[in-house]
Amino acid sequence: MPEKNIKLIRRGYEAYTRGDFASVFALLHPEVEICQSDLLPWGGIYRGHEQAREFFHRLNESTEGLPCPEEFIAAGGDVVVIGRLQGRTRVGGQTYDLRIVHLWSIEGEQVVRFAAYIDTPGMLKALTGD
Repeated sequence: MPEKNIKLIRRGYEAYTRGDFASVFALLHPEVEICQSDLLPWGGIYRGHEQAREFFHRLNESTEGLPCPEEFIAAGGDVVVIGRLQGRTRVGGQTYDLRIVHLWSIEGEQVVRFAAYIDTPGMLKALTGD
């Protein structure tokens, strides 16, 4: 089961990198919950596919970047991903390379919760150009 969950999450990152959002959303439960610090312009809690689309839209309005997973850790029905987020801001073109931790909760064959933890002060600095 743990290896199966890691494979599921790897497929999600691969699809996201290709820009294949249909495949990404196929992995998300219809009532998925997405959480990120509300200190970020796209932060907050999003529930369901419609709000998940809003999350990704808001994220992509502010940034142009890709997660670079470095380590996958299975923990029961959860998968923890440690890595980096690399890219640039849409306004100002500031580049960033920040540490991330993603926590994916899986039930059956779908993600029911995604919590994204990022170097928030580093991202805020990139967004403001300070």
